Amino acid sequence: MAKTLNVAMIGYGFMGRAHSNAYRQVSQFFDLKYLPVLKVACARDPEKIQKFAENWGWESTETDWRKVVERKDVDAIDIGSPNNTHREIALAAAAAGKTILCEKPLAMNLAEASEMTEAVERAGVANFVWFNYRRVPAITLAKQIVDEGRLGRVFHYRAYYLQDWTISPDLPQGGQTLWRLDKDVAGSGVTGDLISHAVDTAIWLNGPVTKVVGDVETFIKERPLQDAPDEKKAVEIDDACQFLCRFANGSLGLFESTRYARGRKNKNGFEINGEHASIAFDLEDPHRLLFFDHNDPSHLQGWRSIHVTGFEHPYMKNWWVPGTTIGYEHTFINSLADFLKGLETGTPAGPTFRDALPTQAVCDAVLDSAEVGQWQMVVPV
Repeated sequence: MAKTLNVAMIGYGFMGRAHSNAYRQVSQFFDLKYLPVLKVACARDPEKIQKFAENWGWESTETDWRKVVERKDVDAIDIGSPNNTHREIALAAAAAGKTILCEKPLAMNLAEASEMTEAVERAGVANFVWFNYRRVPAITLAKQIVDEGRLGRVFHYRAYYLQDWTISPDLPQGGQTLWRLDKDVAGSGVTGDLISHAVDTAIWLNGPVTKVVGDVETFIKERPLQDAPDEKKAVEIDDACQFLCRFANGSLGLFESTRYARGRKNKNGFEINGEHASIAFDLEDPHRLLFFDHNDPSHLQGWRSIHVTGFEHPYMKNWWVPGTTIGYEHTFINSLADFLKGLETGTPAGPTFRDALPTQAVCDAVLDSAEVGQWQMVVPV
């Protein structure tokens, strides 16, 4: 018989929708012993959270996350609220013995992330960070190729995450979505919001980063406030970030992220060049992984496009027939399935809070490097 996991969702924005959809669908496609129950949705605005709960099937609502953490009928706390709330909620949830799932970035900085990690480990509670791109089947296949040793020695890792939605100077900061432009709430700009995804994927595929040198730019220096359009506030987050790095395996890294790449909506990709082979991926063509194998006969060498939809590919046996595709929302369902399987087996699915610390350390080092204008060693965690 299935064992229920009563979930509380903190937040109702973009990630609240993505997570809610995962909780509703995961048991329909994966054979799991844990059955998520949408117990309570929480946010400060009672009308908005009520509408959200009715739409997604949450049993009840609450406006104070502290009351949610104290509820005896809640097993797991899902933190989908802005970055500056992650630490306080996670510490309280850990103290209450709750399972914790947290949106990325884990925290505002490495110090907070370390405190949160120590808290969940001290409490012995299951924990998880929603770096969902690990569960894109093509990226998971890339991990399989790397682990099989098909690349040989890795020479280069380059990655990008490009968007264009903040170019207008009239775009305000603050509010449900645009809090990402407010440093007090977000902590950083594209470094924490976008490039953290690229860094997590890179560390997962290519191992630890040891040192970085980076640069950032804020193109629009002040913006109106969403709640007070006649007032303007200085913009302190990074609109664009680029950095070089060294990996522990000796390979060189090159990363770029911006919200000012006109025409790029969510272009997130990477290429790895190794001694024997190369792989490349782009989220705007998510069901394909490009692979070049130098061991092929010379007259057949060339980049092959692997259509990652077969039953032999990661996760795909749980979905549709070969040749059909899945989308963005499925990455959260795949992530949740792995997490729930980890609860069942006792082997935690990554990334845990501990797994997410190296990404936070890299992001902190990049911002520190940009400030001082020189290479920074990444704090080992």
